Amino acid sequence: MLKLIYIMSLIFAFKISAQTWPSTSSVIKKDPAIEQQIQGILNTMSLEEKVAQMIQAEIKFITPDDLKQFPLGSILNGGGSFPYDNKLATIADWVNLADTYYNASIESGKNIPIIWGTDAVHGHNNVIGATIFPHNIGLGATNNPNLIEKIGKATALEVLATGIDWVFAPTVAVVRNDKWGRAYEGYSEEPSIVKKYAESMINGLQGKNDNIFNQNHLIATAKHFIGDGGTQDGIDQGNNTSNEDELISIHAQGYVSAINAGAQTVMASFNSWKGIKLHGHKYLLTDVLKGKMNFDGFVIGDWNGHGQVTGCRNDSCPQAINAGVDMFMAPQDWKSLFNNTIKQVKNGEIQLARINDAVTRILRVKIRYGIYNLGEPSTRKHAENESLVGSQYHREVATQAVRESLVLLKNTNNILPLSADSNVLVAGSGADNIGKQSGGWSITWQGTGNTNSDFPGASSIYSGIKKAVTLGGGRATLSHNGDYISKPDVAIVVFGEEPYAEGQGDIKNLYYGSTYPQDIALLKKLKSQGIPVVSIFITGRPLWVNPELNSSDAFVVAWLPGSEGVGVSDVLIRKNNGEVNFDFKGKLSFSWPSHANQTDLNIGGINYKPLFPFGYGLNYSQTDNLGDNLSENPFPQGDDPGSSDKLEIFNGRPVSPFKTFVSDSANSMKEIVAGIGESENKVVKSVAIDKDTQEDARQITFSGAETGAYFFESENSINLTNYSETNGAVTFYLRRDSFVGEPFLLEMNQSSVDITNLINDLKPKQWTKLTVPLSCFVSRGLNLRNLKRSFSIVSNGSAMISLADIRIDAKSMNSVCP
Repeated sequence: MLKLIYIMSLIFAFKISAQTWPSTSSVIKKDPAIEQQIQGILNTMSLEEKVAQMIQAEIKFITPDDLKQFPLGSILNGGGSFPYDNKLATIADWVNLADTYYNASIESGKNIPIIWGTDAVHGHNNVIGATIFPHNIGLGATNNPNLIEKIGKATALEVLATGIDWVFAPTVAVVRNDKWGRAYEGYSEEPSIVKKYAESMINGLQGKNDNIFNQNHLIATAKHFIGDGGTQDGIDQGNNTSNEDELISIHAQGYVSAINAGAQTVMASFNSWKGIKLHGHKYLLTDVLKGKMNFDGFVIGDWNGHGQVTGCRNDSCPQAINAGVDMFMAPQDWKSLFNNTIKQVKNGEIQLARINDAVTRILRVKIRYGIYNLGEPSTRKHAENESLVGSQYHREVATQAVRESLVLLKNTNNILPLSADSNVLVAGSGADNIGKQSGGWSITWQGTGNTNSDFPGASSIYSGIKKAVTLGGGRATLSHNGDYISKPDVAIVVFGEEPYAEGQGDIKNLYYGSTYPQDIALLKKLKSQGIPVVSIFITGRPLWVNPELNSSDAFVVAWLPGSEGVGVSDVLIRKNNGEVNFDFKGKLSFSWPSHANQTDLNIGGINYKPLFPFGYGLNYSQTDNLGDNLSENPFPQGDDPGSSDKLEIFNGRPVSPFKTFVSDSANSMKEIVAGIGESENKVVKSVAIDKDTQEDARQITFSGAETGAYFFESENSINLTNYSETNGAVTFYLRRDSFVGEPFLLEMNQSSVDITNLINDLKPKQWTKLTVPLSCFVSRGLNLRNLKRSFSIVSNGSAMISLADIRIDAKSMNSVCP
């Protein structure tokens, strides 16, 4: 079977490479009556009304009253953004806000109803109580396109219940480097799987045949056009250097099927192709997508993606419109962008014909969807139907997806499935952690800052195991650290990656244990006590886990299963009568690495030598001969990148092992998760802000009421003596948002350097890279062998600063103490 897949993939690639861009034929055909209606509306619109239709703002930064003056075409809620800034917003809250925006939009301009977009990438993942399905990487392992369509249907209904019209899904990226922080958003490394699943998900979300855009469906988006999964070194928003044949044969295939199935919007990608940002790439957006591929819907930008185009800012980018972006996603700077775009049309930088084309496309999608006939969101068929959100049927579909996505890599002596009357120890950081098993894009953007209570109706992996063995007469004991009173028959250890999203999930190599050494220690501890170990691995990508495999009797890849952890126990635990309950069906849709630098490992590639090949996955009828003697050298070719010339502390998120904290003189050390929070007495406040990409910086406000601190600390000590020998230094980007009056101290452990004058000498509101030599702290008593608090800003003054890209460099050139 694997050989056949390999041969077919080569034949497929060869056939496409001899062709040009494929022409699509959408199932949604142009309707002369709709085109006439569009022209009638367009003829009566002012330039201001047209430009407004081309802008999408974020609900945090636009009010319904704003829409009466600026009749924008769309709004969105970004990841972790909720009605009235309330994470616990009810279904009624979502619908009420949708009504308010809708009514404001039809009171202004030409009464063109607004549409609301949301990132429902694995269910309606921003909404408390929604069904959270496995991420795409798990769905890719199911080999079940019909199931994908069911998931699309369920997601559409849960989104419609909140009054929202449009989802930014599916992601149809073909992932070529597993270091990429969005790898889990891809179905597979194999284009044919992505092509099939894209069609199934569009059919589920938008409907098919006579059901397209009926009241059970909404507008879908194929994203991100194009090549986001193939950037150099797997860097998010990086540069794809593929030749055009590769762009067609690998990265375009999901768009072919999505557009054929009727996808009405395509999202432009953050990445570049051969050095040119996609938001400014006229050839790909206009000549290829709209021309050669016949896409007649509209192109939506990504979060301030236009601002990354050469010569552009977040509030000004005629290049993006000229290239083919029809609607800007301009979360915060929408008003300035609106005014600047009007000026650019009037001075000839943007042709009116391009504006008319963009608005025509936006109106075409709105009218096809039926927005003029739907009325207020609260009056629509499924509005405020709380029984749909997290319904029993939807959870059953999600549970099926969990069961079918699990991939069994090892099963020594057929230890699995387990008897229902077993005495089971359930251990590990992921055992009873629904947020961790759901991953990024779960309630919050990064998937962090959540507790099990934020997922009402959901089940953790532990709760599913406990239910199964309790009903079978057994016992399940939860112990995260693996301690126990009576020796268990078996230990199920659930561990894996902490949640992340987008570039904050980019990694340097695939060596899992270098970031999470505690997990192999736990496995070895249990094995040394003579306890059989079943490992459940939670991950958003294939990772090098040879030591963990060697220390496990069975090893199951659960990917990021979402809210229905019970699906794991359905497969692991036998029925009470001893029969197999559910067998393993999942097969790898990503090749598994044999060493930690095997990051661009793809079927059909040169020197294809994976540990587990594409399509691998055991079931209960198969014999496992893996053994316990896999090489535990992560870098067999001597290419260990671990000897880094920098120690990263913060690069959009705290870098493990560091965590972020605030404190004040109440002596309360409080962890900051997802960048947002404040100290006990509200002396220090942290907010996530944008520097170069979304929420890659932190704005810190000191009230001045008493002494406060904002700092990064690791649980265990770090030895930095090597850094001092090479003139190491702390480097970071700082923006002075207000004048600093009282002393501002930069501390490492308890050693302080006064940086007040350094800050006040900076130009206000401008990012500047600062460097402070380690020797400055050493001279004040810092012990480099025992560093825990690596970077701390301390002050009793009133001020506001912003920080980004904090690290310790091995070498500093020409830097002196402040």
